[in-house]
Amino acid sequence: MGNLSHKILNKKGAALITTYLVVAVLLAFGGFVVDVSNSQNNTANNFKKQAQVISIAESGLDRALLWLRTQGSPPIGSIPSISQNLPATGTPIGSYTVVFTDLGSPGGSPSIRRYRVRSTGTVGSVSQTVTNYLQTDNYARYIWFTDSESYQGTNVWFWDQDHLNGPTHTNGHFNIKGNPVFAGEVRSVDAYIRYYNNGNNINSSNLSNSPNDVPDFQDTVTLGSDSINMPTQALNLRAASTNGGLRLTGNSTVTLNANGTMNVTNAAKGWSNRNMPLPANGALFVNKGNLNISGTLSGRLTVGANYDINITGNILYANDPRLPGSTSTDTLGIISEGDVMIDNNAPDELEIDASIMALNTSFMLEDWWTGGARGTLSVFGGIIQKQRGPVGTFSGTTKVSGYSKDYNYDVRLLSSPPPFVPTTDDYITLSWEN
Repeated sequence: MGNLSHKILNKKGAALITTYLVVAVLLAFGGFVVDVSNSQNNTANNFKKQAQVISIAESGLDRALLWLRTQGSPPIGSIPSISQNLPATGTPIGSYTVVFTDLGSPGGSPSIRRYRVRSTGTVGSVSQTVTNYLQTDNYARYIWFTDSESYQGTNVWFWDQDHLNGPTHTNGHFNIKGNPVFAGEVRSVDAYIRYYNNGNNINSSNLSNSPNDVPDFQDTVTLGSDSINMPTQALNLRAASTNGGLRLTGNSTVTLNANGTMNVTNAAKGWSNRNMPLPANGALFVNKGNLNISGTLSGRLTVGANYDINITGNILYANDPRLPGSTSTDTLGIISEGDVMIDNNAPDELEIDASIMALNTSFMLEDWWTGGARGTLSVFGGIIQKQRGPVGTFSGTTKVSGYSKDYNYDVRLLSSPPPFVPTTDDYITLSWEN
């Protein structure tokens, strides 16, 4: 009996010890669960705060862009920082502080200004900084820009042999025949595209509405975009031509030379093919006259005229930026306050390396409706014009007169446009980082 009682007590003791061990394990596990739960909550809270601070910092960038847009001209030098609690009333969730750094003018053109904008968002003890590099927007960043895609009330068409590989914009609508290629961004203020094989029928919901007109859009297409008003005068260039540049009066001819000089003919100055360096600030303007231009450019230059500019031959860069490993800075702007005209005697295979602007009418071929079919007009840069000018005609799929078009974008024009090109009174983002 005594032995039996001892065994029973031993079993009870073992059971009690086991119970204690189980309870201890459960308590330890419960503590672990609590620790894991707390850690997960802390992690979730940190993620939430990180998301909040990034959102708040981005709000600071938005505010900075709005502030820049309200300034009469791009600010220069020291710029005050901007701080704001969010929300602006009640108990703030967090705050941002925006710091501007003026990075100067790329290429020495004071009409173009670049900024580093750093916005730091803060929620409690958590902070995050995001950075935008902004630059005043300018027309040279487009491969194609028009106020209207018609010439004297007649539609001008993109067709099968046309290829554009940079950003395009029209304040009207595009006219499409066949299968032209748009390899860059496409923006149209009108909410439709007109297709040749549907006559006057307009389709505002599809990018193509005819089996015979199927453009190849390889990037984003925005219909109904905001309008961008074109200037009527090259005011920056006019001013610069009298302040470190070259101002000519009356009809003039400029031949660009690969050695970084130019030959200039101007009756008012008594110059006949006079050789001289490019203007020190890269600005040349012809007042009360036309400008004839051709040749090979070495350097940075913008030429303008308040009448027409006539392109009489190839205009090339001495150092081709398209070559592998090229560090070429050769950049040309051509700005006419009238037309930019390709002369009838220009080569059948014609290349123009430049950003071309016709502020008051068009870029076009002289007598574009006659003379038979020519070769290809190659443009490396961009074409900006008030009315879309014709460079040839077609019948069906056959070219009848003028040039086929091969327009290629010079990506350098986005961040380093030619000197003194007109700006759009807006800003573009060159890059973004956090």
